[in-house]
Parts: sequence; C-alpha cells; structure tokens
Amino acid sequence: MIVRKSAADIEKMRAAGRIVAEVLETVEKSVVAGKTTTEDLNRLAESICRERGGVPTFLGYNKFPAAACISVNDAVVHGIPGGRVLQSGDLVSFDFACTLNGYIADSAITIPVGDVSPEAKELLRVTREALYQGIAKARVGARMGEVASAIQRHVEAAGFSVVRELVGHGVGRRLHEGPEVPNFGKPGQGIRLIDGMTLAIEPMVNVGKRETVTLDDKWTVVTKDGTLSAHFEHTVAITKRGPDILTLSSEAPELHSNSVDLKVTAR
Repeated sequence: MIVRKSAADIEKMRAAGRIVAEVLETVEKSVVAGKTTTEDLNRLAESICRERGGVPTFLGYNKFPAAACISVNDAVVHGIPGGRVLQSGDLVSFDFACTLNGYIADSAITIPVGDVSPEAKELLRVTREALYQGIAKARVGARMGEVASAIQRHVEAAGFSVVRELVGHGVGRRLHEGPEVPNFGKPGQGIRLIDGMTLAIEPMVNVGKRETVTLDDKWTVVTKDGTLSAHFEHTVAITKRGPDILTLSSEAPELHSNSVDLKVTAR
C-alpha cells in the first residue's frame, strides 16, 4: 500500500533522516584500516541513534540481529556485523535506518577503506552518481520507469551491472511500504509519482554480473561471481517543488532538483 505523507509527516521523517545522516557521516570518519571491525561500526551507529532519541529500525526487524547492515567487498547488502577487521582496499557498504517518533528514514553509503583500486573508485563514483540521476527524475507526474531507467542507463554506460533481485521501496511509518523502486526499467512504465510519496531510492551496483546469492546466514547477499559491489541510498520525498532528500545532516542544504544540480555533492 502506498501511503502519501503530509508536510508535517515529511518534517518528522526529515528529523529521523538527520540522525541517519549523522550516523553515516560519523561512521565514515571512524573507519581505520587494520583496526576497525564491522561490529565497532555497528555499536557506534546504535549509540548515536539512541543518544539522539531514535531507535535503530533494523534491529530485530524480521529478526535481523544488528542495528546496521554492514556489507564488505562482494557483499551487496544485509551483511551482519561481527569481528571482521577492515583492511586497506576494502569497500564497506553501510546501511542504516532510524525510527524517531514513529517515523523512519533510511540511507546507505559505501566507504573506501585506505587505498582502494581504481576499479573500486570508479564503482563508487558511478553508483553514487546513479543515485542522484534517479533522484533527479523523481518528480510529481513522472513514472517510476523514469527513475529506474536513469539509474540503469548511468550504471550500464560505465560497464557495470544493476542488481535486480533487490529494489528500493516506500518508507515512512513502516520500513517497507509501497511502491517498489527498481533500479532498472524503461521510461513511461511503472506507477505515476504523486505529491507526498516518500521513497528509499537505492542503487546496488556490481563490477561484474548482476546475479546474486544469499549466504547460509539467510541475510547476507553477495555477488554470484565474487566481484565488488556498492550501495548508495537516500530517503526522498516527492513534492511539488521537486525531489526533497530527507537524509541530510542539519548542516547540509535541502536539495530540490528544480533549484540544485543533483550531483555527487550531497554528503
């Protein structure tokens, strides 16, 4: 079911989104190659969220055992934090959602650890840009296919592939609301976007082929061919003024595609 949000609802989601942004910004600055474990990052994220009055949305969701999804290298999404020490050259996808006063915001980044390969740098650049290509198309009256195809075209033009088994989603009072937000598709297809929709737009991009498999822990999704993957995500409100990114820090300007060039500048 698609739930349209009022202006007041959107502001409550923005408050949750600012906590998420703070978490991601702090985590990104806290990674030390050869020292930091994924569980260190998980504990840090949960601590910040709770100190700001929020609740980590993922913790206990469908029995997920952690506050954050932390996925390394060939892990696409839903990685479970643990004792793994992050090493120079790793890519760490960090996905976090916060519930604040009954409203949820969800965002993700992929962090390079130390010195990463040129291929990894290119993967990060293209995936981040693909997110903003999709956001720029998220306008009242557009169809979901415009968002999806913008992401797909940008990724495939760079020689990478878009994961298809997993998609973005509506978000608000619940973590997963309608509609689904695919990262592949054709212009003119899909539902029409309306004022008050709030979407988690989240391209997941592989260096190699798009196919994935789920590990025995029933959560961690990895690339089938073992190649690197990256994941970037924002929670975005569809408004008459244009797409409004809700998962920005209080210091960052609100971004609307009709007034701001949506490039790789939002974080």
